[in-house]
Amino acid sequence: MSLFDQISNDIKEAMKAKDKVRLETLRNVKKVFLEAKTAPGANDTLTDDNALKIIQKLVKQGKDSAEIYKGQGREDLAGDELAQVNVLEAYLPKQMTEAELEAALKEIIAETGATSGKDMGKVMGVATKKLAGLAEGRAISAKVKELLG
Repeated sequence: MSLFDQISNDIKEAMKAKDKVRLETLRNVKKVFLEAKTAPGANDTLTDDNALKIIQKLVKQGKDSAEIYKGQGREDLAGDELAQVNVLEAYLPKQMTEAELEAALKEIIAETGATSGKDMGKVMGVATKKLAGLAEGRAISAKVKELLG
């Protein structure tokens, strides 16, 4: 079952359970999926990889919004955003631990032959492709800087 179909089924389940937060979040995701499917050049298809990228983007936006709300003293709105982020994170692959990330990056650094901060671009190019969905870009970047610095 594709991620699109999974979301559609989960919308029905959320309706039956009268789970407003989950229902609202999943409807928003489905809307974004439909927009992506009907975009020029999409040929009315949405691969699971593209669907995961969309969910990751929505999670990042939700976390960023929550931070802004917290900074403005709006804990109520921050809580709403984080509740939606929790619903979305259930559809993402399990994130790497810091130790797993470090081990994977050391392997990539050895693979690319990087030795200093000047080689960060090479490492990041490979790392973001290999670790897509498994770790946040910010975390990858920070760890690469640490390892090469």
